[in-house]
Amino acid sequence: MSTSRSAHRAPRRGADTTGSSAVGKGALYAILVFLTCVFLGPIVFIIINSFKGRFAISSSPFSLPLGEMWAGITNYVTGLQLSGFFSAMLWSFTITIISVIVIVTLSAMTAYYITRVKRWWTTLLYYLFVFSMVIPFQMVMFPTVQIADRLHLSNPLGMVVLYLGFGAGLSVFMFSGFVKSIPLEIEEAGRIDGCNPLQNYARIVVPMLKPTAITVAILNAMWVWNDYLLPSLVLGPSSRFRTIPIVVQFLVGSNGNRDMGALMAMLVLAIVPIVVFYMFAQKYIIEGVVAGAVKG
Repeated sequence: MSTSRSAHRAPRRGADTTGSSAVGKGALYAILVFLTCVFLGPIVFIIINSFKGRFAISSSPFSLPLGEMWAGITNYVTGLQLSGFFSAMLWSFTITIISVIVIVTLSAMTAYYITRVKRWWTTLLYYLFVFSMVIPFQMVMFPTVQIADRLHLSNPLGMVVLYLGFGAGLSVFMFSGFVKSIPLEIEEAGRIDGCNPLQNYARIVVPMLKPTAITVAILNAMWVWNDYLLPSLVLGPSSRFRTIPIVVQFLVGSNGNRDMGALMAMLVLAIVPIVVFYMFAQKYIIEGVVAGAVKG
């Protein structure tokens, strides 16, 4: 009798498990769809409104630009004529590319040295890099501007130096975590084969750092490209080295007068390069983050 009852109850447990699993997957999909809408919503909103006239943007910002494609073309032409966008894009590309190369190169070398050389001052240096990540930029904003002015850093080369200072903390932290996971036996084998320390680093360690290096490059490229506060404080709005965020801000006139159509059009052009770069390199992000996780 007991055996038959248990046999009858078994399918119910399986059905309950299947039902709860389906509910859990449905809830997970709903959360993912919601997060997708939250993150993509602002981008879609900007693209839609870049093809509208300024009055249509104010009256119906969430409607589709039906029959307003000519207004959209006018927005892009007006924005390019008023903002000096191409010059700003050139300086943004220059500062971003050089800054990312410098940050990745020097941070990787620093992380390798302070990880492999076990001294009290290398440990202190590592924790100083980590501590720099938790300091808000607003706390050092005005001293940074004053120091940059005294050292004549109000130029693209000075911006590279400043971005290296602010971006080295996270970069060194990620590289250090990955270097800790590289077995010392691999480097010892290189030394047996006749490699000096520099050759050991260049031929053995650097190729293994590729996933983390790509992740660090992506994160810093998105940060430098989209940064507005530091260039506006150091370069200034009247500088000939203005970057894209500064130029886009020029489309906002005084007394609340602004050409919203041209502003939206320039925002679309500003986000296209970094979105394309992210789409081509996104597969390396998770790989690099996992590879750079701190291991004991």
